[in-house]
Amino acid sequence: MKRRFNWNTRTTAGMIIGMLSPFICVPLTILIISWAQHYPFSLFWDRFFMDLNVMSKFLSLSIIPNLVWFYVFLNRERYDLARGIIVGSALFLPFIIYVNLIR
Repeated sequence: MKRRFNWNTRTTAGMIIGMLSPFICVPLTILIISWAQHYPFSLFWDRFFMDLNVMSKFLSLSIIPNLVWFYVFLNRERYDLARGIIVGSALFLPFIIYVNLIR
């Protein structure tokens, strides 16, 4: 007997977490890289908005926290939240493709 996928509020919450987490983690990623390379944060922040190569790299790195969320929800057996994280990450993909290929 096959079980159908049921969309519920937890899946929506996971999707929202999966979509907002990269936007929140972009400044954190820039901050960590600026500390590691001993440059001011404002230099990398300006380059993030001006250079498309830099933007695509930082956006790709900011998706990594979704893996942490996914792992945490799987360990707590919150499969609907983990499924929402996957959907949120997949919905973020067109934006990354736009930055990398079109713009």
